[in-house]
Amino acid sequence: MILKASQRANAANLSRHLLNAKDNEHVELHDLRGFMADDLDGALKEAECIARGTRCQQFLFSISLSPPQDQDVSIETFETAIAMIEQKLGLEDQPRAIVFHEKDGRRHCHAVWSRIDAQEMKAINLPFFKNRLMEISRELYLEHGWDMPHGMIDRALRNPLNFSRAEYQQAKRLGSDPRLVKALFQEAWQRSDNPDSLKAALAEKGFYLARGDRRGVVVLDYRGDVYALARWAGVKTKEVKERLPDADKLPSVQERSAEIAGLMRDRLKGFEAEIKTAHAKQRPSIEFRRKQMVDRQRVERRELTERHERRRDQENAVRAARLPKGVRGLWSRLTGSYSRIRAQNELETWRSHLRDREERENMIVRQLDERRHLQLSIRKQRETFARELFGIRQDIATYLRMQRGELPALELTDERPRQSKNNDKTRDRSRRKDRRPDGPGFDPDL
Repeated sequence: MILKASQRANAANLSRHLLNAKDNEHVELHDLRGFMADDLDGALKEAECIARGTRCQQFLFSISLSPPQDQDVSIETFETAIAMIEQKLGLEDQPRAIVFHEKDGRRHCHAVWSRIDAQEMKAINLPFFKNRLMEISRELYLEHGWDMPHGMIDRALRNPLNFSRAEYQQAKRLGSDPRLVKALFQEAWQRSDNPDSLKAALAEKGFYLARGDRRGVVVLDYRGDVYALARWAGVKTKEVKERLPDADKLPSVQERSAEIAGLMRDRLKGFEAEIKTAHAKQRPSIEFRRKQMVDRQRVERRELTERHERRRDQENAVRAARLPKGVRGLWSRLTGSYSRIRAQNELETWRSHLRDREERENMIVRQLDERRHLQLSIRKQRETFARELFGIRQDIATYLRMQRGELPALELTDERPRQSKNNDKTRDRSRRKDRRPDGPGFDPDL
């Protein structure tokens, strides 16, 4: 279970975020503890008012609990995790709110504590809370037998190809998975042993060599974005110079950009527009199905809540009628029968609460499963869209090779699934290559 936490202020903003039904399909205020108010907004504002009697600026501690995507996690599991967090951080008996969110067939939980000890009017200190939450997260993965993310074991394994932030943002602007882009560069470098084979391997995927100003040899994609060959291929600058001894003869970045723009712009944008139009036509039908499902599920939950309230009122009336009143009530208190009846009522009330909670939990699990089936269709549609966009580059590279006289005839790519598998194998090889055993410098933190 992934735990993300922060200390913060501004109770009103946090309340709006947690109760945001626009970005979440279902929102449920599960529990309020230690507040006079019976709603989330009032409870957090109550914590803010108490904090004004101290110097504490970040008087709230907010945490999100996100279980693995393929797991159905019960309310009891979330509550147990929250109890572990309270004990580890010293937040036991502090005012607390719990909110559940559901979106895209997944459920996650938010918990918010007031850091202010109302008895002593001072804030509870939370030193190294991220490290402590990481320990709890690991324990939850081990306890429930979930597949633990590599990043929780070794920081270097969180991203097998170890991107820097700048590299990730650049590849994100490109619209492709940055791991796929970097693996592509590494594969092209490994497949080639001379300048011509390297140029061919890169051009096959729609990338072209150029002479950089300060970074030596660079690579341009079809949009003119510039990549440092040594960095993205994972090699030293010296090796690049040895592989490309005549790098000074390569076109400059400006020359190559002009060449690519003249050959690729119209055709590539035409293909992109065509694919995006087809994708846009498919989206409304799935979105309509999703909205219908969400509306129906909300009605089901509202009806169940109303049914529970009616039944609870009826059962409470029956229990209240059992308690003797007047002289009989006084006599029953003396004989002890009043206490027995009250204990029986309390036991039945608790059992009724558990029964209602189980019914609601079963309905939520059923609705989540229903939503996941629809989300699977959405995910397949998105994957097809992304795969086709990436395949455009290979197709355009083939067009350019034909225009340059390198191909006797146009050979557009028509085996994208197979090539996608090859790319997956490349990523697997890159992951195995980048893995290192635990040793000096090993950092188990995220």
